[in-house]
Amino acid sequence: MPKLIGAAAVILDDEGRVLLVKHSYGKNNWDLPGGKAEDDESAEETASRETLEEVGLEVRMGTLTGIYYDPDYDMHHFVFIAYNDAHRVPQPSSPEILECRFCSIDELPRPISDFTYKRIKDALNPERGQLFHTVGPRQWIE
Repeated sequence: MPKLIGAAAVILDDEGRVLLVKHSYGKNNWDLPGGKAEDDESAEETASRETLEEVGLEVRMGTLTGIYYDPDYDMHHFVFIAYNDAHRVPQPSSPEILECRFCSIDELPRPISDFTYKRIKDALNPERGQLFHTVGPRQWIE
Protein backbone atom coordinates (compact mmCIF):
# COMPACT_ATOMS: atom_id res chain seq x y z
CA MET A 1 0.00 0.00 0.00
CA PRO A 2 1.42 3.42 -0.91
CA LYS A 3 2.28 5.92 1.80
CA LEU A 4 -0.37 8.52 2.48
CA ILE A 5 0.59 12.16 1.97
CA GLY A 6 -1.31 15.17 3.23
CA ALA A 7 -0.56 18.86 2.90
CA ALA A 8 -1.83 22.08 4.39
CA ALA A 9 -1.34 25.81 3.92
CA VAL A 10 -0.69 28.45 6.57
CA ILE A 11 -2.11 31.65 5.05
CA LEU A 12 -1.82 34.93 6.95
CA ASP A 13 -3.71 38.17 6.39
CA ASP A 14 -2.13 41.63 6.67
CA GLU A 15 -2.74 41.60 10.43
CA GLY A 16 -0.88 38.30 10.91
CA ARG A 17 -4.02 36.25 11.54
CA VAL A 18 -4.12 32.68 10.21
CA LEU A 19 -6.83 31.34 7.89
CA LEU A 20 -8.73 28.41 9.41
CA VAL A 21 -11.58 26.28 8.10
CA LYS A 22 -14.35 24.62 10.12
CA HIS A 23 -15.07 21.06 9.00
CA SER A 24 -18.63 19.83 8.43
CA TYR A 25 -17.73 16.33 9.65
CA GLY A 26 -16.27 14.65 12.73
CA LYS A 27 -15.97 17.10 15.61
CA ASN A 28 -16.77 20.09 13.35
CA ASN A 29 -13.27 21.18 14.28
CA TRP A 30 -11.16 24.05 13.01
CA ASP A 31 -8.13 23.21 10.91
CA LEU A 32 -5.75 24.54 8.29
CA PRO A 33 -6.91 24.34 4.66
CA GLY A 34 -5.49 21.08 3.33
CA GLY A 35 -6.08 17.42 2.71
CA LYS A 36 -4.82 14.21 1.14
CA ALA A 37 -2.71 14.11 -2.00
CA GLU A 38 -4.11 12.72 -5.23
CA ASP A 39 -2.16 10.50 -7.64
CA ASP A 40 0.74 12.18 -9.43
CA GLU A 41 0.57 15.27 -7.22
CA SER A 42 3.33 16.81 -5.11
CA ALA A 43 2.73 17.88 -1.51
CA GLU A 44 3.00 21.51 -2.63
CA GLU A 45 0.39 20.93 -5.37
CA THR A 46 -1.86 19.22 -2.81
CA ALA A 47 -1.78 22.21 -0.45
CA SER A 48 -2.52 24.56 -3.36
CA ARG A 49 -5.39 22.44 -4.78
CA GLU A 50 -6.98 21.85 -1.37
CA THR A 51 -6.87 25.58 -0.57
CA LEU A 52 -8.62 26.36 -3.86
CA GLU A 53 -11.22 23.60 -3.29
CA GLU A 54 -11.94 24.50 0.34
CA VAL A 55 -11.86 28.32 0.36
CA GLY A 56 -11.69 29.38 -3.30
CA LEU A 57 -8.25 30.99 -3.08
CA GLU A 58 -5.46 30.61 -5.59
CA VAL A 59 -2.38 30.93 -3.41
CA ARG A 60 1.34 31.09 -4.03
CA MET A 61 3.24 28.45 -2.10
CA GLY A 62 6.19 29.57 -0.02
CA THR A 63 8.45 27.90 2.51
CA LEU A 64 7.99 24.34 3.72
CA THR A 65 7.62 24.79 7.50
CA GLY A 66 7.24 21.21 8.69
CA ILE A 67 6.79 17.54 7.86
CA TYR A 68 4.76 15.56 10.38
CA TYR A 69 4.66 11.78 10.41
CA ASP A 70 1.54 10.21 11.93
CA PRO A 71 2.29 6.55 12.68
CA ASP A 72 -1.39 5.82 13.43
CA TYR A 73 -2.18 6.38 9.74
CA ASP A 74 1.34 5.85 8.29
CA MET A 75 0.93 9.31 6.81
CA HIS A 76 3.24 12.27 6.23
CA HIS A 77 1.71 15.76 6.52
CA PHE A 78 3.53 18.65 4.83
CA VAL A 79 2.90 22.26 5.83
CA PHE A 80 3.72 25.33 3.74
CA ILE A 81 3.41 29.05 4.21
CA ALA A 82 1.18 30.27 1.37
CA TYR A 83 0.43 33.75 0.09
CA ASN A 84 -2.91 35.23 -0.94
CA ASP A 85 -1.25 37.74 -3.29
CA ALA A 86 -4.56 38.89 -4.82
CA HIS A 87 -5.97 39.59 -1.32
CA ARG A 88 -9.18 37.76 -2.22
CA VAL A 89 -11.68 37.01 0.54
CA PRO A 90 -11.84 33.29 1.36
CA GLN A 91 -15.26 31.66 1.12
CA PRO A 92 -16.29 28.08 1.99
CA SER A 93 -16.25 26.37 -1.43
CA SER A 94 -16.75 22.73 -0.46
CA PRO A 95 -19.49 20.80 1.37
CA GLU A 96 -16.68 19.77 3.78
CA ILE A 97 -16.29 23.37 4.99
CA LEU A 98 -18.91 25.11 7.15
CA GLU A 99 -17.01 28.33 7.73
CA CYS A 100 -13.62 29.92 7.19
CA ARG A 101 -12.03 32.96 8.74
CA PHE A 102 -8.78 34.62 9.73
CA CYS A 103 -8.07 34.07 13.43
CA SER A 104 -5.66 35.63 15.88
CA ILE A 105 -2.96 33.17 16.95
CA ASP A 106 -3.76 34.07 20.56
CA GLU A 107 -7.50 33.36 20.18
CA LEU A 108 -7.83 30.27 18.00
CA PRO A 109 -11.40 28.93 17.73
CA ARG A 110 -12.36 25.59 19.28
CA PRO A 111 -12.50 22.70 18.97
CA ILE A 112 -9.04 22.56 17.45
CA SER A 113 -6.48 19.75 17.70
CA ASP A 114 -3.08 20.09 19.31
CA PHE A 115 -1.72 18.93 15.93
CA THR A 116 -3.23 21.95 14.15
CA TYR A 117 -1.98 24.27 16.89
CA LYS A 118 1.55 22.82 16.66
CA ARG A 119 1.65 23.18 12.87
CA ILE A 120 0.63 26.84 13.12
CA LYS A 121 3.15 27.60 15.89
CA ASP A 122 5.95 25.83 13.99
CA ALA A 123 5.13 27.68 10.76
CA LEU A 124 5.24 31.06 12.48
CA ASN A 125 8.50 30.36 14.34
CA PRO A 126 11.38 31.79 12.28
CA GLU A 127 13.82 29.69 14.35
CA ARG A 128 11.86 26.47 13.85
CA GLY A 129 15.01 24.39 13.26
CA GLN A 130 14.01 20.74 12.85
CA LEU A 131 11.37 20.32 10.14
CA PHE A 132 10.58 16.65 10.76
CA HIS A 133 8.28 15.64 13.63
CA THR A 134 6.50 12.45 14.68
CA VAL A 135 3.05 13.12 16.11
CA GLY A 136 0.89 11.10 18.46
CA PRO A 137 -2.86 10.67 18.65
CA ARG A 138 -4.76 13.99 18.51
CA GLN A 139 -5.55 15.76 21.74
CA TRP A 140 -8.50 18.14 21.49
CA ILE A 141 -8.51 21.65 22.83
CA GLU A 142 -12.20 22.29 23.51
